[in-house]
Amino acid sequence: MNALKYIRGDRVIWTVIIILSVVSLLSVYSSTGSLAYTKVSGDTFYYLFRQFKYIILGLTVIILFQMIPYRIFSKLSIPFLLGAIVLLVITLIKGQDINEANRWLAIPGTSNTFQPSEFAKFALIMYLARVLGNNQNNLQDFKGVFLKLIGAISLVCILILPSNLSTAAIVFTVSFILLFIGRIPTRYLALFVGTGIAGLALFLLLSTAMSREGRITTWKNRIERYVTGKGDNFQADQAKVAIVRGGILPNGPGTSTQRMLLPHPYSDFIFAIIIEEYGSIIGGLLLIFMYLWLLFRTGLIVRRTKSTFGAFLAFGLSLGLVFQAFVNMGVAVGLLPVTGQTLPLVSMGGSSMLFTSMALGMILSISWGVEKEMAAQADDEAAEKENSEQVAAEQVAGQDLMEESVHEGDK
Repeated sequence: MNALKYIRGDRVIWTVIIILSVVSLLSVYSSTGSLAYTKVSGDTFYYLFRQFKYIILGLTVIILFQMIPYRIFSKLSIPFLLGAIVLLVITLIKGQDINEANRWLAIPGTSNTFQPSEFAKFALIMYLARVLGNNQNNLQDFKGVFLKLIGAISLVCILILPSNLSTAAIVFTVSFILLFIGRIPTRYLALFVGTGIAGLALFLLLSTAMSREGRITTWKNRIERYVTGKGDNFQADQAKVAIVRGGILPNGPGTSTQRMLLPHPYSDFIFAIIIEEYGSIIGGLLLIFMYLWLLFRTGLIVRRTKSTFGAFLAFGLSLGLVFQAFVNMGVAVGLLPVTGQTLPLVSMGGSSMLFTSMALGMILSISWGVEKEMAAQADDEAAEKENSEQVAAEQVAGQDLMEESVHEGDK
């Protein structure tokens, strides 16, 4: 019972977090068998315990962030965004190349790495929520409001794009939806979309002209394989086999055969392994329901909060997590080309778990703030009702006293 005092905010969201964490442990343990034999001499518990440590770290981060009054995040949004931009620049210059992508920075003094783009995603949403929340009565201001928004979005997307098209696309899409919900004028939104398309086209043209295609060749091949269904599409094909083997009902934990064939069954294609072992009903639909439940509960928080900043922040963060989850699941079932996006709270990895936990902690902080606001409002209403009843009682007592005086006078 003492541990429950650290659990604040929406209990349903906490339930989603715990369920996804359990799914993460089971699926990571099952999908890292081949990795264990090639990397850690067959110690199959190594990655299980490492993921367990990541989950404990994530839960600790959630608890710490939920205790911070959410209005403080508005003040932190600018330094967070500036820090994310600096890290993205450093990544472009001297980032580590892992899995043919230059997305990682080494943590000094350790052998661990992290992706600054993960930090940049929620730092940008914090900044957009701040600007939108502070300027709801001034949205027509092109220079003072819109340029601030589009400048931040463009800079983050430009810095992420060279090494990670899918993340840049997710950031751009979530930002657009947030601007739309924030009542940015339609003509500005059209300009925003046009700027994004023109920026991507210019990047592709310049990279091709300078013979520095980098990841462009990979993007092109993935899209061509997705559209035509021809060529070396090994990852997507093996994921489809896993899903077909899974069927409707579960085969049981540890029964996956495709985990030995898929290059990254513990991260990019973990959803396919989950379906193969737990079936499309228990495995697939459960995860889809969990993410939709998270988005729905956040929507209730947004509706109840009186803070425009809190509303935009909660909605933007939950939308980013759920959108990324559906991109990952869409890739696994063949609805989207291969992107390399992880499944939030489920895929193996420390940086993804850390920054996802930060986002969830912020959402729970807003939820806790809403609960306190509603409790304070209820106390005020109760006090006002009590005062009204006391005044009414005093009026009745005064009226009775006057009537008694009149009767005594008559006598």
